Amino acid sequence: MEELKLIIAKNIADLRKKNGLTQAEFAEKLNYSDKAISKWERGESVPDIATLKIIAEMFGVTVDYLLEEDHTKADALIETLKRDKKRNRIIITMLSFMLVWLLATIIYVSLTYIPEVSSPWHSYVYAVPISLVVLLVFNCIWGRRDLIFVLVSLLVWAILAAAFIIGFGEVTWSIFLIGVPAQIIILLWSRIKMRKKQL
Repeated sequence: MEELKLIIAKNIADLRKKNGLTQAEFAEKLNYSDKAISKWERGESVPDIATLKIIAEMFGVTVDYLLEEDHTKADALIETLKRDKKRNRIIITMLSFMLVWLLATIIYVSLTYIPEVSSPWHSYVYAVPISLVVLLVFNCIWGRRDLIFVLVSLLVWAILAAAFIIGFGEVTWSIFLIGVPAQIIILLWSRIKMRKKQL
């Protein structure tokens, strides 16, 4: 029993430290005193089973993880799951991106059969900003914050280029002047510091 107490103590302390919590912050989340947390981490006492379950859920592990000394299998499984999750997100994003281009191609082919339509290739011009919107949405959900600004910049310039190309000579190069203040706004926006919420 003493050995199990020490294993639980080490696991709780390791998880708390990995998640950047002090004993006081951890105690506050569990509605315990920091003295109780200190006793758990020294192996002088053990939390009851209900509290062990709450701790496991808080740190995204199983109760078994808290009771086991060797976590090599669990850590390897967690890394594999993270890698698979990242891979699946990339595949879903690319499938959505390619769906836009598939629809653009279907529209292009369909429009080539209509003699009144003189520029069926415009479907590809529209596909560029639409595919950037798709990438932007998925990046906002799963991606990195710094990539958002790159995608927004590309989107602004793609919309301006599409308006210029499809404008049939009615839109002059001066439309690109809109992009200059827009780009400055995006750059300033990217400099705003955002703090992550603590657990």
